[in-house]
Formats: sequence, structure tokens, C-alpha cells
Amino acid sequence: MRFTLKDYQSDAVGDTLRELASARDFYRSASKRVSSVALTATTGAGKTVMAAAVIEALFWGNDEFNVVPDPGAVVLWFSDDPALNQQTRHRLEQASDRLRNRLVTVEHPFRYSKLQAGRVYFLNTSKLSKNSLLVRGHDDANTLSGMESHPDTVPFTFWDTLRSTIEDDDLTLYMVLDEAHRGMGKRPSDTPTIVKRLINGHSGVPPVPIVWGVSATVQRFEEAMSAAEVQSNRVHLGTVQVDPVRIQESGLLKDDIVLDFPAETGDFNTVLLRRGVRKVKSLSDAWANYAKEQGDEAIKPLMVLQVPNKPSPAEVASAIDVIRDEWPELESDAIAHVFGDHSAQMFGPHSVPYVSPERVQDASYIRVLLAKDAISTGWDCPRAEVMVSFRPAKDETHITQLLGRMIRTPLARRIEGDDLLNSVECILPRFNKATASLVLEKIMGSDLMDSDEGTGQRILIDPQIMTPNAAIPDEVWELFAALPAETLPRKHANPIKRLTSLAHALAADRLVPDAGKLAHERLHGVLNGLAAQYPKDLEKAEEDVRTVAGGTVRGQARHGLRRDESWTEVADDRAIQDAYRSGARTITPDIARTYVEHLADDAEDEDAYRDANVRVAALAMLPQTRPALDTAADAISQEWLSKHRVAIKDLSESRQSLYAEITAMSTDPQLISMALPKNRQEETKRGVGDSEQMLERRPLHLLADEEGMFPVGKLNPDELAVLDAEAEHGNLLGWYRNPTGGRDSMSIAYQDRHGDWRTLRPDFLFFVDSEEGVRANIVDPHGHWLPDSIWKLHGMARYAEVYGDKFHRIESISRVDGQLRVLDFTSSDVRSKVLEESDADFAYRRWAVAY
Repeated sequence: MRFTLKDYQSDAVGDTLRELASARDFYRSASKRVSSVALTATTGAGKTVMAAAVIEALFWGNDEFNVVPDPGAVVLWFSDDPALNQQTRHRLEQASDRLRNRLVTVEHPFRYSKLQAGRVYFLNTSKLSKNSLLVRGHDDANTLSGMESHPDTVPFTFWDTLRSTIEDDDLTLYMVLDEAHRGMGKRPSDTPTIVKRLINGHSGVPPVPIVWGVSATVQRFEEAMSAAEVQSNRVHLGTVQVDPVRIQESGLLKDDIVLDFPAETGDFNTVLLRRGVRKVKSLSDAWANYAKEQGDEAIKPLMVLQVPNKPSPAEVASAIDVIRDEWPELESDAIAHVFGDHSAQMFGPHSVPYVSPERVQDASYIRVLLAKDAISTGWDCPRAEVMVSFRPAKDETHITQLLGRMIRTPLARRIEGDDLLNSVECILPRFNKATASLVLEKIMGSDLMDSDEGTGQRILIDPQIMTPNAAIPDEVWELFAALPAETLPRKHANPIKRLTSLAHALAADRLVPDAGKLAHERLHGVLNGLAAQYPKDLEKAEEDVRTVAGGTVRGQARHGLRRDESWTEVADDRAIQDAYRSGARTITPDIARTYVEHLADDAEDEDAYRDANVRVAALAMLPQTRPALDTAADAISQEWLSKHRVAIKDLSESRQSLYAEITAMSTDPQLISMALPKNRQEETKRGVGDSEQMLERRPLHLLADEEGMFPVGKLNPDELAVLDAEAEHGNLLGWYRNPTGGRDSMSIAYQDRHGDWRTLRPDFLFFVDSEEGVRANIVDPHGHWLPDSIWKLHGMARYAEVYGDKFHRIESISRVDGQLRVLDFTSSDVRSKVLEESDADFAYRRWAVAY
């Protein structure tokens, strides 16, 4: 893989591989049972990258996921759109070097009577339609062409190829159904669709053994699989669902979607198009400044101009005139289109060349892109950060679809504390306040945002930029940067992989030049210690590696006697190597390799290396080995992260983000420092009927407008009451409305009712002047009636137990019987009592006091 998987992607890949292994076992059993699995994740989660990692593991195995290669694996990638297949192929090539020469687009004439193992074949619905040459036999093709003999015909159809592949016991066909919700409905005649014929089999072609559905919405696919259980005895083994909260936490998706539209009726195409151009120019400056600050290459943001399906050439020409007038330094080749007719288009005096959608991201010289509807199902362009849509109000679905292609972050990570560079803006000249709600409804109801899950993405209407408040003392900012926050633990964590990643990073940044060597030496010491601690167990394990045991059963037909005998043979080099490879997967191949070199250091004969391989295989058989290595790896990681914490904070933001990801590679919450916020986008007014009303504001927020004020009109009454009560204490130096994502947010890990880790982000941080100097308070008004309340209270209690001495107050507040009541988590008695409760209402009534 050329990309490092995000934590949620790695978890999903591991879970999918386990489901596919079960499906393979089902099919290879005596019953030859066919099955299906599914992977579902929201738009922008990187489903193709995850699929690439899964396919790599099927073909070549993967030690991290403890997967051995399937030598008979054949992958058939199926969708209803040939353009989508081409884009998927392109992205698989980008994601995986090893897959590049294994990707085959099925075209006529297809001369293989059987699909080959270790290949990915791309097929679309039209290739299997009744008029396609791929599904016509030799005679049909000649008849169709009107010729007695046709040089491009083959003596079999693609259906024959599928049958031969499925019936070959040495092959296992995995069918990836891209956008798996499509093609699952019924035709008016109730005849099965092509997709269903593939899945369920037809006309002598057996059902596809394993179907893997990949989609953002798989409900229709799951329903079809339930129906297939009756038709083809297919069983749906399970759906791997990627948590949308974890996707947003990863920083892979932009946090904010900003909508701009005119506040009055009229023709505002030109006015708002100029606004869009100014916006993309300001983003260009912001990215250039960020790149200069970080020492990176600058992102070249793109503006998408969305036009109707039948655009007026004069209107488009006028739009290009406006763009070039507002952006005179724009290069001559900076405007391109992705219309369906793949040729240059003339709009008045302007010739606009065609560019294929998958090339737009890398063609950074293109700064303005003309598009129609959603461009393409599989297209995405992270540097597309502004869209101006000339679509009429009734086309809100097309606008939402295109926004869905623009929500990935350009650097595949969040720019910490910078709302401007973490947003995508949609400008709607032909919408007014009333019709803009249609787009809002479409976005909120789409898979872009899962508001029920609280992913943290926001939709903002004409927001203003808040910047650091000059009224806040430097001591507050210094304390803010030192506050302890927690990572979101991973479901599956590999401490040795974490240590290896940390060692590579520390070595690359010259903080620990020989980090990899030092880490291996310390883990070698753990293995040496195990050998000394368990000598008898190790001796027996080595004997097991050096010998091959078997049994013989003898029977005498005359007397009906049966005699069982056992035997042993000395293992040959191949058997020992198999045992070594198995052991290396347990203690990781790198550790196994360097430990063999450590054991056989200065040896001059092959026997020393053979003995070292036996030792590795035997140590891996001891149940104590992997836990001991994991414990040691965690201890080394914690030691290095703590020792170099200050030096890491002096690195570029991209490197700090890398260390934050490495820190989070644990099944337990880990300590990280908060990043300083640089700016924030906030709405400053609300619509009231046909007019607009300014939102209430308050002073002393860490980020503020030019007057030092911050809008609070979106706070609920209890939050506003708490804010004003804290200000009335008279010692307030500054306050912070905690954002819903990013490292500039105070984050506390907690476990929900299912034991899954979640992130609590308390509503407020207050910085006060106390006898001990500047201190911080966590104050979280959170309704006790909400279903997650008690679990968040448990998380707050656990956090206060660990980090309570870093704060003046840590409190959770709720209104009970009309009165605000507070749980003070700096009290050990309150912490212990709350942890015993299973209902938040009881916790507040029994242990809270009046606020």
C-alpha cells in the first residue's frame, strides 16, 4: 500500500478480511455454501483504499492482520458504470504498487476461458447486456456481423468463462459489487436484473461464491441478500460498518460546509460569482501562507462552476469573462471542463479544454472547473474548496451530490485550529433564503452528515471569521497549550507496530537517530529473558519444531482388531522454515529477522541460523511471548513519547499530526497536548421571517471578531445561563466554546453502553485568575435525560481521577426539576459514587449540588 491507513480504515480492513475468510471457509466446506459480506462507510471515507488493502491481503497475505495468501483468489469488480470502473482502477493503481499490473478491464474479445488467480477484473452492467458481444456465442457474433468468419470472435461467452472459473476447485471468485445498493430493485416485469443473475446464478451458471458489497448505503443490498438466501441458498455473514464519528475524527473530511446565497430576490449570478472567485483567491493566499510556515508545497485550491445540463454558451462565456476580470493573473490554461462530450468547448471567444475527472486533482494548474451535475459517482477532488452553482433551485440533489465529491481534506488530515482551511464553500446565486433550505435538508439527510451520530460536521450560512482575541492574556494561551486531552482508543491495536512507526518517525526527525535499532535490541532482550525464564517450556517447544509427529492406524479384518501407533520424524529445512514463518507472524517478521541475526551473530555455519530459526519458532509457541513483547513495546513508546514531547511540539504541524496518530494507536486513552486555535467560522445572524437578526455576543472568548466579541445565539438556554454565571464570578480571564473536532478541542475518552470508545468534548473551558495563578475549569452543561449521559459522566469521572490536579474545577451540569445542579468531579467521593450509578438522573439527584 502506498497510503498509510487511518485507524478506522485499518479496523475495517481487518474486520472485512475476517468476514471474507469465513465466507471462503463456507464455500470450501462440503456444502459449498455461497455467501455475502458488506462494507459500508460514508462518502469520502476512502472505501477504495480499504478495498485495495483487502485485495492485497487476499493475494499476498498480511502479517498485521494475520492473513495468509489465498492462492486461488480471483476478484471481479462489478459496477453499473464503466466510467466509475475506470476511476476505481485508477485509484487502485494509486493506492497499491503491487496491484498495478494485476488490473484487467474486461473487453471484447475476451480470450480467456477462465479467470486467472491474482487478478482484478473490471466489468460493468452493459458488458453483460443481451446485445454485448461478450455474452454472444461464436455463431451469434458471426450472424450479428453478417460474416461467415469474424476474427474477433471466441468460441465461448463471458458467462462460460464465469462458469469455468466458479467450477474450478482451485479458484475462489470474490465479486466486489461497487455502489452495492444499485441494481437491486425489481424490473417492471419482475425479471431479475443482470446484477441479480450474477449473484444468484442463471442458465447453468452457478451463483458467484462470495459477494462483497461496498457502498455508503447498503440496506437495499442486504435486503437483496436476504432474498438470495431463498433463491440460491446464499447466507449474508455480516456488514462491516465504519463509524462516521471515527471518520470525522480522522481529519480526512472537511469539518464545515458553508452555504452562501442572496438575502433578496433578483439576478445575482455575477455578484456571487465574483464572491466565489475572491473566496478561492483568499484560500490560495491562506494555503500559500500555511505552506510557507510549514515548509510544505502549497495546495492550489480549485473553484467548481456548476452549470445546468444544457448551459447557454453566452451565459458561460459571460461567467468566464467575470472570472478573468476578477482574477486577471489566472493562467490561460487554468479553466477546463468535465462535460460528457470529451472535447474542447467554445463559449464565445473562450476555448475551454476537456479534462478527465480523475486527472483534476493532480492537474494543479487547473483553478476553475466547469461541471454539470455530480460529475461522476466515483470522482473526488480534495483541492476543490469552492463551488458556485448556476443550477436552479429544483436541482438541490445535484448540488448535494457534487458537494459530496468535494468534502475530503486536501492533505488527508485536519489543519489544526483553522476552520477556514477545513471547510468547503457552496455559493448559490439562484437560491434564496427559502429555497436554500432544500439544500440544507438534502445535506442533512444524505450520507455526508450523520447528525444523529454527532460527527461534528457543521453547515454554516454566511459565517464570519473569528481570530485570536487581543484581550486574552498570554498566560491563558500558554496554559491552553499545556492542557491534557485524550486520544480516541483503537478497537484493534498492535503495540509493536506502534513502536515501529514511532521509531521510524523519531529517526526521520533526528530525535533518536538509531531508534529502530534501539527498539529491536530492547525487544531482543525481552525474548532472551523469556528463554531464561521458561527453559523447560522452550526446550519442549524447540523439540516440537525439530520433529514432525504423526500416527498410524492398523486394523485386522479377520479378528476386527484396531491398533493405533504414533511416530516422529526429524523435520527437514522446509518444515523448520514453515514453523519459522508462522512464528514470525506472531512476533512480527522484522523482530524475527533481527533476532535471528542477533542469535547467529558472528556465526560461520548454516547450523547457527537453523538453530536461530528454531528458537524463534519455539518462542512464538510460548503463550507468554506476545503479551510480554506488547507490554515492552508499549513501555518503550510511552518512554520515548514522554521524553521527546517538547521537541515534537516544535516540529511542523504535519509531523505533529503523525505523532498524534502514533500516540492514538492504543486500546487505551493516551495523553496528547491541545493545538492552539488559529481561527473559527461562526454564524453571526439568524433569519427571522424575511429579515435577519444579529445573534447575541459575549466578550473574552479566545477567538473573537474585530470588536472582541463572540456570537452566542446558538447556545441553548442552559449553556447561556452557565456562561453568564461564570462571567459573574469576577475572576474570568477568558473562555472557550469547545469545538466538536480537532486537536484544538478538549477531548475526553469514554466508553458507551456497548463498551465502544467515544469522545466527549465538554462545552466550555473557563480560564480564571486564582490564588495559584491562571487555572483552567472544565464546565459541561449536558442534559441528564440524554441516552449517553451516564456514560459521559463515567468518562468525566475517570478523566478527573487521572488529570484532576491540572484543573481548578471539573464539573458537569444539568437542569433537574427546574434547577441547575452540578457534579463536582474534583471530589473523589463524587467520582466514586457516579461510577457506581447506571442512570444519570439518579446520579444528579443523589450526588449533585445546586449550581
